[in-house]
Amino acid sequence: MRIVITGGPGGEPIDEVRYITNQSTGELSVKLARRFAEAGHPVELFLGRGAIWRLESAKYFQTTDELGRMLGDLTDRNYVDAVFHAAALSDFGVEEIIVDGARTKAAKISSDAESIQLLLRPRPKLIRQLRELFPSAYIVGWKFELDGKPEDAVLEGLRQIATNRTDGCVVNGAAFGSGFGFCTVKGLIQTVPTKEALTEWLLEFVSKQKPGRIQRGEAATTGHSDSGISRAPG
Repeated sequence: MRIVITGGPGGEPIDEVRYITNQSTGELSVKLARRFAEAGHPVELFLGRGAIWRLESAKYFQTTDELGRMLGDLTDRNYVDAVFHAAALSDFGVEEIIVDGARTKAAKISSDAESIQLLLRPRPKLIRQLRELFPSAYIVGWKFELDGKPEDAVLEGLRQIATNRTDGCVVNGAAFGSGFGFCTVKGLIQTVPTKEALTEWLLEFVSKQKPGRIQRGEAATTGHSDSGISRAPG
């Protein structure tokens, strides 16, 4: 199978030296890339430049637009079998900067400024373009939720799948609790306790699909199938 993975933090510029970014080490995406490569699958990994975890073969991006161009430039995108979109891209970009009461487009905002106001606008979501970029791939997104209960996190994952025409979603964060969950259109079908367990399960799950002929929402052939919540051990 040909695998595409995104990971690490994206960022949007404030000026030419400062960025708005998300927290992400790139650990999970690097572990995914290593595990799929060990299993003999060709892997193309795209990491945010701020990622702490690195891989020699990775390609690096800064902004959402840059990552979108890099994915769009991939050859033979119809022959990508699975996409794991784990990158923590910035949801907002800077539209206007006001320094000490005056608008500015300075290359570098002075550190002596007494006040700085940023007007932020939502950035287009790259996940909404993935189905057009990779029409035959099994596409998995990520949903990191802090507020709410486990069932709320799962609902957000299901909403992501429906909105973006993806096939699966990994949910985690304080709302979900310990470990990770994997959702398809049928609901939560698997929970795992660690990143290592998640990489092993995703390798097994995706390997049992039919590359290029995936039926969206197909349940896992291992583990439990349950649209309710079941907690991972530990």
